[in-house]
Amino acid sequence: MSATVTTTKSTSTPGKGNGPASRMSLGKVLLIVAGALIALSVLRALVDAAQQADFDRVTSAGQIGAALSMAVPIGLAGLGGLWSERAGVVNIGLEGMMILGTFFGAWAGYQTNPWVGVLAGVLGGALGGLVHAVATVTFGVDHIISGVAMNILALGATTYLAKRWFEPLADIGGSPKNSPQVDPIQTFTVPGLSDWLADLENHHWFLVSDVAGILGGLVTDISALTVVSVLLVVGSFFALWRTSFGLRLRSCGENPTAAESLGVNVYLYKYAAVVISGGLAGLGGVFLALVRSHIYNEGQTGGRGYIGLAAMLFGNWRPGGLAMGAGLFGYSDALQLRNGGATVHALLLLVALGLAALAAWRIVRKSYVAGAVSGAAAVALLLWYALSDTVPGGLVSATPYIVTLLVMGLASQRLRMPKANNRPYRKGQGT
Repeated sequence: MSATVTTTKSTSTPGKGNGPASRMSLGKVLLIVAGALIALSVLRALVDAAQQADFDRVTSAGQIGAALSMAVPIGLAGLGGLWSERAGVVNIGLEGMMILGTFFGAWAGYQTNPWVGVLAGVLGGALGGLVHAVATVTFGVDHIISGVAMNILALGATTYLAKRWFEPLADIGGSPKNSPQVDPIQTFTVPGLSDWLADLENHHWFLVSDVAGILGGLVTDISALTVVSVLLVVGSFFALWRTSFGLRLRSCGENPTAAESLGVNVYLYKYAAVVISGGLAGLGGVFLALVRSHIYNEGQTGGRGYIGLAAMLFGNWRPGGLAMGAGLFGYSDALQLRNGGATVHALLLLVALGLAALAAWRIVRKSYVAGAVSGAAAVALLLWYALSDTVPGGLVSATPYIVTLLVMGLASQRLRMPKANNRPYRKGQGT
């Protein structure tokens, strides 16, 4: 029996599954990045031509800075989902944990200082994660039901507490819907480099100025919490894929019975993963309250917990892909807020060309039905672009959500979630 198993493992086809052989090489990643930069340059040229005037361009430092600000809370929510699902627990309650982060972050921030607010928001989200862990891990409640209940509970609790805690503070800006103003978290700019990139951007050279604008947005007026968030993405990769702790945690999401037989305390690792997940989602909520607006507002998460889950799926349960997905969704969100219908209209052409290339690739791989669907969508978008000058305001505001659906539809065929995800587990079930 053991000889048979060994033979099977040694003859497995490389490149299948979610192992190292299936990852993209550095050359492919660089090629994708170069293609994205050229696409953005073309988009900027199209919008400049349509506007026939200089304005806040789609590759300007301001646009990239806004996109980064939009992407961070989405990325933190997605990172929380990654920790939880790698341990086998689906966390639909990320939205509720973000709500807890916004509320407790602002509540503690206005009373003391913003960094105490950051800690309070993380603890609030972690508390939500603990409730979700008790329900799913200890009592075996369906993960989806528990997550939805978590969202409802968080919304109800913060609405009640806001009336009790913020309404009496009307003289300093409080109300049942929002907190008083909170001091901002410090930002920083890389001296010298930021000015040089801004000067290069102002030349409006194709590609060169666009790259300068993108880099300028990454080194100008960056919040300290943004740096912390980037470090958390990198740290999560090393913690989950380069440590024995991460190996044990991921084994709980792949085969908890086998992990238990090797002495892993599966319950403990699941609890740790879900609590960390809640803390990361809470930090995303803190970012919305203390960096984006300096105030708690009811409903300010705006579904970003769910978009974070979409970013996690886009990234195939890996931090790097998750960060790319969050950046894409954040950019589309900032695009519609800062530049409006003309930019989104130009985006139609780029999406159409991308779908046409995808259709050709699928037909070459003999996926004729999928290729035909992609080709039909490309033709429809080309006709829309050719027969119109702008995009209706309602669709402009819905751009981030449309991009989410489109990306998930295109990425769904390559997803590979942890094998034991959303499956009930009881200690000793393998004996």
